[in-house]
Amino acid sequence: MSELAEKLIEQALGLPANERAAFAERLLSSLDPELSEIDQLWALEAEDRLDAFERGEMESIPAEEVFNAIKNRNR
Repeated sequence: MSELAEKLIEQALGLPANERAAFAERLLSSLDPELSEIDQLWALEAEDRLDAFERGEMESIPAEEVFNAIKNRNR
C-alpha cells in the first residue's frame, strides 16, 4: 500500500465512528457504482417502510412469528 494510502487510513481511523462509516461507504460505493445505486434504492425503500409504520399504515410482525411460519410452511 502506498504511503499516501497509509496516511489516509491513519487519518480516517481518527474520525468519529459515524464519519468513519460514511467514509467507508463512499469508498466501497466507488468500487461498483451499480451496487451503490441498488443500495440507495434499498435505503429509500427502508425509509418508506419505516415512515409507513410510523404513520400506522403498516404493522410489524415479531421475528419469532415469521420464522415459525416459515418452518411450518416447509413441513
